[in-house]
Amino acid sequence: MLSWITVKPLQTVLRWQLLATVIIATGLAVCCGSGVAVSALLGGMVSVLSSAVFAVIVSRHQGYTAGGTIRTALRAEAVKITLIVLLLWMVFKVYEDVHAFAFIGVFILTVIMHSMALFVSEK
Repeated sequence: MLSWITVKPLQTVLRWQLLATVIIATGLAVCCGSGVAVSALLGGMVSVLSSAVFAVIVSRHQGYTAGGTIRTALRAEAVKITLIVLLLWMVFKVYEDVHAFAFIGVFILTVIMHSMALFVSEK
């Protein structure tokens, strides 16, 4: 997955999102049971998958004009939002035992973590 992503800050944030999802899901499995942990894992993975698609689209950008960069960013964000909506709908439709607090909580946390890419340096 990361070989398709050439933007270093996005690679770093994806790792953070994945690590946070796994740590929280593991902690919830220990203290609250597997149902809550699966819900947390699904919430995190919705964000990780949509962020990965965003990162792939941004990494494929070839132009150096301001207009081209804005179009790529808007296209990537539109695809990300569409994917989030579809994945959220799919989880609530397919997984009947979803624990909404764990699912939405981890989802929101990992979405906020995506914005941290602005603070990661290229080095």
